[in-house]
Parts: sequence; structure tokens; C-alpha cells
Amino acid sequence: MKLGFIVNPIAGMGGRVGLKGTDGVLKEAIARGAKPIAPKRAGEFLQKLKENITETPMEILTCPGIMGEQEAKKVSLSIQVLPMEIGEKTTAEDTKTAVKLIVNVKADLMVFVGGDGTAKDIFDAMQSCGEIPVLGVPSGVKMYSGIFAVNLSDAVDVVLAFAQNQAEITEFEIMDADETAIRSDAFAVKLHGFLRAPFLPMRIQGSKQVSPETVDEKENQTAIARFIIEEMQPEAMYILGPGTTVKRIAELLGVKKTVLGVDIYNNGKIIFDVNEKRILAEVEDWQNTWIILSPIGRQGILFGRGNQQISPAIIKRVGKQRIIVVATKGKLQGIDGGVLRVDIGDAEADNMLKGYIKVFTDYREWRLMPVH
Repeated sequence: MKLGFIVNPIAGMGGRVGLKGTDGVLKEAIARGAKPIAPKRAGEFLQKLKENITETPMEILTCPGIMGEQEAKKVSLSIQVLPMEIGEKTTAEDTKTAVKLIVNVKADLMVFVGGDGTAKDIFDAMQSCGEIPVLGVPSGVKMYSGIFAVNLSDAVDVVLAFAQNQAEITEFEIMDADETAIRSDAFAVKLHGFLRAPFLPMRIQGSKQVSPETVDEKENQTAIARFIIEEMQPEAMYILGPGTTVKRIAELLGVKKTVLGVDIYNNGKIIFDVNEKRILAEVEDWQNTWIILSPIGRQGILFGRGNQQISPAIIKRVGKQRIIVVATKGKLQGIDGGVLRVDIGDAEADNMLKGYIKVFTDYREWRLMPVH
């Protein structure tokens, strides 16, 4: 089996520093203290793949240097480096060149480590050179496209199932997010196209489902908000995740909130659009700090998509018992597989959240939901 492998080394760097993406703002992300995420994820994916390859011989075709070669060599995998040159700073054109080379050598599957921007570049490149199945290892900020595995372990399972002809090939949406608009707190995402990918139930995240603007949905959000506010402690600090349901809680509290950012609420005051560093600086008493968030529609992901500002260090300080999950009944019914998911990138934090968690679905109503 020929496996093409591409790493976007800057993908996801804008997450924890609160930039809601990395496109066009890499310098600012670095200035805010952003660290590379994709190379580490790429290495973990390759290590896990190496440990689980059994019957199927696999040839890995990857890019030079930081776009795949370095991480593959670290885990002592046999690779073929694609005949291309990259600069000190990689570009979208580097990704597109790699795609064309991988398609031209008739690879069976292409795996990339990145986010929606990388998926879009791959789609664009394939319009002129042909198409092979593609799978994303999530390392971006939002990842609204449906072509990503839920996490890198699931990505390994999908690759192995594909190698053994046990995965169905399905078309998934590639979504184009306008990061400039999103940074201005405007949800601007459109369908860019479709790519074929191997599908394994419960392993592929699917595309995000936008909350409907219906009267029932809004009334349900208001009922949830009333209940949460009744239970809130006056002197406690609340870290508010993105989304319209959490925004409704802020509205009933009498404060404004960003729809797509993470904010801090305390005793009638709000701090807008905070990043990981600001949260760690503002919180003094972690035993009296809570996180309120809502899972992503259809994907069911609690942490690891669009809210990386709430980092593993913060999650572990707050603890599972002070995480308040809210979701309307319609959103909960639409979540694939009926389970919630986390992709934090920290084994201790991931394991802490496994099991069951209470999800508030209406006024004084809740459900226990499994977290995988």
C-alpha cells in the first residue's frame, strides 16, 4: 500500500492564542507565544501507525523536512521523500505540489495533518491532477470539514481498515471558512467542494451542523439559560465557550458575549475573547472556577475544535465536576452516534473526561451522555 503523507507545520498555531485560525496571522500567533502543534501530532500518528501495522506492507511517500520527513525519521519509518523543495517557511503551494506528486505516483491513500485550510488546498490541487481518497488528522483550530478523523488514534484505525479493504469510500464536504470574518465574530463558512475519504463508523467526525434559527430552538436555549443562571454562584468565575446556547446565557445575565470566542464572566463583568495565557492570568481560585460550553453540532466534540483557548492545563485545573455542558434537545439528537467526543491532545485530560457527563437540555432537565 502506498500512503501519501503531508504535514502542514503551522496548522493550529492560532488556537490557544485566541486567533481562531492561523491563515494570514502566523507572525501575530508567534508573537503571542504560539507553538507548533502539527509536527507533534504527526509524530504521534506515525508512531501509533507503526505499532499497529501488521499484515499490510506500507510504503510512505512524504514531503521533505518539516512537512513529513523529520517526523517519519524520528519514529524510524521507511519512507520515500517526494522530489520537491520547500523553504524555511512552508506555503499553500508546497502542499499543492505535494498533492500532485502523490497523485502522480498513484498512491492508494493520502493522509494530511492540518485543518480546513489544508483540506481546501488539497481539494484545489486535485482539480488539475486527479483524485485519490484523503483522510485528515486533525491539527487545525476549527475543522468544520467532514473529512477529518475524530482524533489521531481514530485516524490510524481508519488507515488500517482501508488497507484491509474494510472501509467504505464516501464523499465528505470540504468547508471554506473565512477566518478574517470569524475573527470579527461573524460565522462565515461555505461549501468548497467534496473529497472522497475512507469511512469507518464513529471514527470520522463529519461536518459541523449549524444551529437552526427556529423559535423552538431559541426557546430551548432560553430555558437552558434560565436554569444555568439559577444554579450559578455569585462570586464564582465562569469560562464561557463559543456558541449560541452559551451566548444566550450571557444575554440573560445582562452582558454581551462573543459567539465564536472564549470569554470570562465574573460577578456581572465579562472579559472578551480571551486566550489561554489570559485565562491562566485572570483565574486566582480554580476551586471556584467553572467552564460552560456546548458540543459542536453533529460532530459532538466538546474540546479540541474552536475552543483550544481552554487548554489541557485549564481543563485539568478546573476538573470534570465543574464543567457545565449545555445543548438543546435538537442538537443532542443530531450528534452522530449519540456520544460526545474530546480531542484535546493531552492523554491525562482526555482520560479525565472519559465516561459520562451531565448535559443540560432544558429547564431543570438533563441527560447523562457518554464521552469518548
